[in-house]
Amino acid sequence: MAGNQANAGDLLQLVRSGRATTRGALQEATGLSRATVGQRLDRLFRAGWLREGAAEAVNSRQGGRPSIHLEFDDTHAVALAAALDTRHARAAVLSLSGEVLAERTGGLTVDEGPETVLSQLGVWFGDLLKESGRDPGAVCGTGLAVPGPVDIGSGRVIQPPIMPGWDGYDIAGRLARAAAEHAATPPDLPVLVDNDANLMAYGEQRAAHPDCRAFVLVKVSTGIGAGVVVDGAIYRGIDGGAGDIGHIRVPQAPGAAAALCKCGSYGCLAAVASGRALARRLTEAGVPAASGWDVRELLAAGHPEAVRLAREAGRDVGEVLATVVTLLNPGVLMIAGDLAGTPFLTGVRELLYQRALPRSTAHLDVVTARLGERSALIGAGALVVEELYAPERAERRLAALGV
Repeated sequence: MAGNQANAGDLLQLVRSGRATTRGALQEATGLSRATVGQRLDRLFRAGWLREGAAEAVNSRQGGRPSIHLEFDDTHAVALAAALDTRHARAAVLSLSGEVLAERTGGLTVDEGPETVLSQLGVWFGDLLKESGRDPGAVCGTGLAVPGPVDIGSGRVIQPPIMPGWDGYDIAGRLARAAAEHAATPPDLPVLVDNDANLMAYGEQRAAHPDCRAFVLVKVSTGIGAGVVVDGAIYRGIDGGAGDIGHIRVPQAPGAAAALCKCGSYGCLAAVASGRALARRLTEAGVPAASGWDVRELLAAGHPEAVRLAREAGRDVGEVLATVVTLLNPGVLMIAGDLAGTPFLTGVRELLYQRALPRSTAHLDVVTARLGERSALIGAGALVVEELYAPERAERRLAALGV
């Protein structure tokens, strides 16, 4: 970035990242003249995206006037965010810094199909905007987390094993229409869709482990998936399939029948160690359970069979994670989801440290989620902000605003 190549969007990125937060620092980072920096900053001020903060302290030896600190103004807009699970959903209005301004959680089953689910989210968004006191025109975009693989280019889920009726559906378009209908947001509102484990990882890494260059989050709920963040960016693979560890085949006990997975294959990790798998085994043992959510309730109550099965499932997942850790060499491995309690985590640690090379685990922290149920929401909001205020996108939006 040098000379006239640095536009207003580039300057905004430098300020937001903290790499250059004064006019002088921006000149030094970009090579732009003082006048050009001033002109481009003026566009950002007129858009309401930047503000002046406190003056920075002056070096007593150098003297001179104090430099005015520049800040991203996170009050000029809000983002909508929602996270779908198989039987529940969570939605919120977020500030651009990730603060929850209004939030709602309720039963919403993905089996009902995209038309019903996305229309209901539109209704929730309308109620939440009223609760937050923010005008629909202040919404800059929407982020949605879904429990399936997403082609990030189109925003459509691709052959999702636990989302019947959603394959290839125009989620972004339908949610934008639902929000416009029920929440009066602009009809062309940007909607970004990503896998829930990806967004949980993104939210957690940014909030609790920002200096971790290789971060892995494993969500174990009704299904099993992983999100990977490398150098601050979500790693998705070539078409959104990265992290789908729930469909890695795992060894079965001698003589045991291989479990049938929702994907149609036998012996997948999700068929053996997910919340759905444990719910099935508990039900067969006379303890009714329908999903990972129900298993979580039994674990919270200390049900002995649920505790035993959760530890066993943790060992199965730990065996797969030994390969994941050896391949990616992460600094943090986070366990999240309905089963992310002590019994499951104990099982993971047992097998992971037995099977992985000591070199792979020497600097590894195995932890549980810090943001809890809000991980995917915070990640979805962060995705919206990072996408809409990235240099090229920001420059196009400034032009559209006429500044």
